[in-house]
Amino acid sequence: MTPAYTFTFYIARRFLAAALILLVALTLLVSLFDFVELLRRAAGRPEAHFGIVATIAALRMPFIAMQLLPFAILLGGMLAFWRLARGSELIVARAAGISAFAFLAGPTVVALLTGITAITAISPLSSAMLARAERLDASFLRAGGGVTALAGGRLWLRQADTGIEPGGVAILTGRPARLLGTDRADFVMTEVTVWRLSRQDQPLQRLEAPRARLTGGNWQLEDVTQFQMGRPLPSQHPSITLPTILTPDRIEDSVASPDTLSFWALPGFIELLEQSGFSALRHRLQLHSLLSTPFLAVAMALLAAGFSMRHSRQGGRRSRSRPASRRASPSMSSTV
Repeated sequence: MTPAYTFTFYIARRFLAAALILLVALTLLVSLFDFVELLRRAAGRPEAHFGIVATIAALRMPFIAMQLLPFAILLGGMLAFWRLARGSELIVARAAGISAFAFLAGPTVVALLTGITAITAISPLSSAMLARAERLDASFLRAGGGVTALAGGRLWLRQADTGIEPGGVAILTGRPARLLGTDRADFVMTEVTVWRLSRQDQPLQRLEAPRARLTGGNWQLEDVTQFQMGRPLPSQHPSITLPTILTPDRIEDSVASPDTLSFWALPGFIELLEQSGFSALRHRLQLHSLLSTPFLAVAMALLAAGFSMRHSRQGGRRSRSRPASRRASPSMSSTV
C-alpha cells in the first residue's frame, strides 16, 4: 500500500472516530434536555410514572441522532482536522508529496457512507421507535392527542370508490373508537357519514351509520340510512359493505408525523396517499430530506476541512530583532 493510501485511511479513521464521539455526545446532551421536558409534562399526570417517561426519551434517541448527524460530522471534522494541523501531520504529508485532494478523499467517502447508512439502516429503526414513542406520548402525556384531536374529534378519510361509477371517490368521516388498541386488525368508527361522489366531485349518494368497522379490506357499515340523489325518501339497510385499500396502520400513518415512516416505506406510502386523495406534500418533503442526507454530510465534511486545516503555530510571537546600527553611547564616544 502506497504512503498516500495509508495516510488517507489514517485520516479517514481519525475523522470517523471524531464524528462518532461528537454524535454520541450531542445525542446524549439533547436527549437529557428532552427527558427533562418530558418530566415537566408528566408532573401533573399520575399515570405517567418515571418508567414511562424514561421509555419515551430512550425511544426518541435514534431520531435525535438522525437530526444531529450533519452537525456531528461538521464538529467532528473540525476537531479531527484541528488535531492533525496542530500536530503538523498535514504539513508532513504535503512535504511528502501527498496532495490535499488525496487526504480529503478519506473523510469525504466516510461522510458519504455515513449518510447512506443513516437513511438505509438507521432510518427504519428510528421511525419505528419514534412511532412507539408517539403512541406512548399520546396515551400518557397528551390530552386529546392523536387522530381524535382532528376536527373536534372526527376523522376524515378519502378513498377510491368504483361501486357506483368508475373513477368515483368516497369521503368518510366519523369518530375513531379504537385505533391504537391491542387488536390492530379492526378499526371502528362511530357516527359515520359517507359521501359517494362522481369523478367530477358531483354528489351521488350519502350514507349515515352509527357504526362502521374496517376489517378484511372492507368497511362494514351497520344500520345504514341511505340517501340517493333524485329520490325524496331515504332507505334503510341492515349493513352495507364498501371495498377499500385502507388499513388501520395506513390510517394512523396518514395523520401521523412523516418522521414515523422509514426511508423504504415513504415512496409506496406517498403513492398510496395520492391515490386516496390525501396530500402527500409533508411525506414527499421528508423523502427528499432523507435523500439529501449523504450530500449534506459530504458538504459538512468539506466545510470542516476548509475551516480547520490551517497550520496552527505554537508558542508566542518572536521578539523583534534589534537594529544593526545604533547611535554610539556617550561613554563609548568619550572613550574614543
